[in-house]
Amino acid sequence: MKTKLTLIAIGAIALLAACSKKDDTIKIGHVGPSSGAIAHLGKDNELGARMAIDELNAKGVKIGGQVVKFTLIAEDDAADPKQGTAAAQKLVDAKVNGVIGHLNSGTTIPASKIYSDAGIPQISPSATNPKYTRQGFKTAFRVVADDVHLGGTLGRYAVETLKGKSIAVIDDRTAYGQGVAEEFEKAVTAKGGKLVGHEFTTDKATDFMAILTKLKASNPDVLFFGGMDAVAGPMLKQAKQLGLNVKFLGGDGICTTELAKLAGDGMSDEQVICAEAGGVEGEQKAGMDKFRTDFKAKNNVDVQVYAPYVYDAVLVMVDAMVKAGSSDPAKYLPVLAKTEGFKGVTGTISFDDKGDIKNGALTLYTYKAGKREQIAVVR
Repeated sequence: MKTKLTLIAIGAIALLAACSKKDDTIKIGHVGPSSGAIAHLGKDNELGARMAIDELNAKGVKIGGQVVKFTLIAEDDAADPKQGTAAAQKLVDAKVNGVIGHLNSGTTIPASKIYSDAGIPQISPSATNPKYTRQGFKTAFRVVADDVHLGGTLGRYAVETLKGKSIAVIDDRTAYGQGVAEEFEKAVTAKGGKLVGHEFTTDKATDFMAILTKLKASNPDVLFFGGMDAVAGPMLKQAKQLGLNVKFLGGDGICTTELAKLAGDGMSDEQVICAEAGGVEGEQKAGMDKFRTDFKAKNNVDVQVYAPYVYDAVLVMVDAMVKAGSSDPAKYLPVLAKTEGFKGVTGTISFDDKGDIKNGALTLYTYKAGKREQIAVVR
């Protein structure tokens, strides 16, 4: 009987220890589209998060004097706002300590209220619509420049550098696509450029012949597309079929390594010019180059766009926990908000009073022989 009681007691102690250990795990949520047309971008983001988590666990990070373990809870929002809010609620219910995501502005913005109501810090590595950080939520942060900067820079580039005489616009009506297109148009107008048409599509469309034919009648020399690479690729192919000879501009949604594959022979050298929200130069470039090399070695795939920003977002969040001596959102959130001069692979990260990155950079790219080539880093 004593032996049985002893075994039961030992079992109970082991169970309690296991539960205690489990409770000590810090849960970081990640949301992105791991299914659907831009799943390659969502998976890129998730791999960036996992890389950061693995490195943190290998280092044995201490918070409040105790070595902690991090785990990633990944959810798929399929780039759909309704699925995005459902994913956000799942993470809240799981009592995550913080969230990295979402990828799209269209899912990030509605999800941000759910995280705000729960008091859970959220850092988006890629949502660029200005509204995200202008809702007054103290929990919302981002590590990339917003559409005001991105769309504005491309608008000025179209007029000043490309000398565009007739500029047409298409957007996919998502929060991201519409937002960046509006800022592009504002900058074109401010610089005295001529806008000759604005057409609309969706983020799931595959046939653009009607809107491209309509725009062709106005003989544009520059076409800006607000949307993602999965749509831009087929659009470029169809523009070529129609003999629409234009410089094709877009934001970070099209500025991926996948675009060349999606466009195929529909894209000629230096035809496409895109801007990625973020960028490093000088001494900082070595850190980004090393990240890309390490990422390829670990995952056997190249970085698409946002993985380095996801990686940095995780590290910034954990840095705030370490400084606060706690992973409790209520305790580390004020420290996160005061982040200043964090040295990441994507550059130096400091947040302003809205949660936006200060002095955010943009990198302009073009494509030659199917490869993305950097033009310049601008701020």
